[in-house]
Amino acid sequence: MSSAMSQASLAVFEIGLTALAAVLDKAEAHASAKKIDPLVLTSWRLAPDMFGLARQVQIASDQAKNGSARLAGIEAPRYEDNETTFAQLKERIAKTTAFLKTLDPAVIDAAADRDVTFPLGPDNKGHMKGRDYLNHFVLPNFYFHLTVAYAILRRCGVELGKRDFLGAIPMTRS
Repeated sequence: MSSAMSQASLAVFEIGLTALAAVLDKAEAHASAKKIDPLVLTSWRLAPDMFGLARQVQIASDQAKNGSARLAGIEAPRYEDNETTFAQLKERIAKTTAFLKTLDPAVIDAAADRDVTFPLGPDNKGHMKGRDYLNHFVLPNFYFHLTVAYAILRRCGVELGKRDFLGAIPMTRS
């Protein structure tokens, strides 16, 4: 079970973020082809009380880097959350992916039964065992924000399919 922590986090985040960057490439091409101001797409939201696309990408990135850093017992890099363009969002994804590659899988694997403390808004903190933190907080939040980003772009007419969302999953075909 110990290797499951790094396999269920680092590999999943890298595939998901790489797929998200490719989805942003398609969105950028769509905006260009349809002569849509890209800022319309990066600020689009599914509902008035939801974050727009740029914030969804930022939060997906944060879940990957902050969650992994907490499991590794180190401080995550801080980003300003000021990205508004597709290029800036893809750069954020690239920085996040590069950071994830610096983490030691063995340290993350050892975090399964370690207590993890994390912020819940400006005034509260959550406390969970590492395994529960990954499985019941970080991964669901990561996938939620990936899904919302994908749904926003689908709603805006970007031609995306399930394979775009899944990315390069480790599978062979027969």
